[in-house]
Amino acid sequence: MFSVYIRRILIHLNNQSMKKTLLLVALVAFSTAAFAQASNYNVGDVVNDFTVTDTDGIEHNLYTITAQGKYVYLDFFFDTCGPCQINQPAFNEFYDKYGCNTGDVYGLSINDGTDNNQEVEAYKDAFGGPWAHPPAASNEGNSAAVTTDFGVGAFPTFVLIGPGNILLEKDIWEGSVSVALFESTFPSGFEPPVAYCTPLGVDENELAVNFQLFPNPGDGSQITIEVNQTAVDAVVTVYSILGQVVYSNTFSDNNIQFDQQLTSGSYIVQVRTDIGVATKRLIVK
Repeated sequence: MFSVYIRRILIHLNNQSMKKTLLLVALVAFSTAAFAQASNYNVGDVVNDFTVTDTDGIEHNLYTITAQGKYVYLDFFFDTCGPCQINQPAFNEFYDKYGCNTGDVYGLSINDGTDNNQEVEAYKDAFGGPWAHPPAASNEGNSAAVTTDFGVGAFPTFVLIGPGNILLEKDIWEGSVSVALFESTFPSGFEPPVAYCTPLGVDENELAVNFQLFPNPGDGSQITIEVNQTAVDAVVTVYSILGQVVYSNTFSDNNIQFDQQLTSGSYIVQVRTDIGVATKRLIVK
């Protein structure tokens, strides 16, 4: 349990002495009180309204969203936070699984206020994984004020706000997060339909672009991809199961071969062309 709390006390630091001071503060804080991540509210409180503008220039107003009966999941993060980077793909997959904000589940990432639009976009590209990425607000979109209002001082922090603007969960966490953990916070009787925005793990789909991947399973050395377009400029990206990019390159052929020494495990291969994007799972023995 101790490591769970320590791993979340991450802030931007410029020198080693400050890091030592932070660790001392963390030890004292752990010994005196439990960490309440959204410390300005208790479960059952009505939270204040807020409006943020995401990195695409789109506004998101909390009370407008909840008035539609949606359950709002907030992801508080900053770009150099290691645990944020590790857990971001799970939040993104959850957002993707339930319709990318078109259904009754609404995902929104809130930066701590130290990163601008460009830095947040770079973070999303590097650590978001192959799923659709939820809208994210940086310090250019009023994120700092929201972080301050909720009293979030440790990252990542995930909270749930229900219709009526009631705080239902102030710290969704069990040492890490997963789609199943987020789903466990659904109130009794709330069963939103699954509506993935990014189909994963299918051999055939209705997307305009499709590809064959072999050998699969394989030993992770040479990988061959055959794209269903006669002439193609394809961006091939291989993600680890945690959503980290382990390989990326652009090819101008529909028969693609490349060598990559991958360790045993599951990966996601994404092929993006001018007519669409498709993904498949790769198993390395």
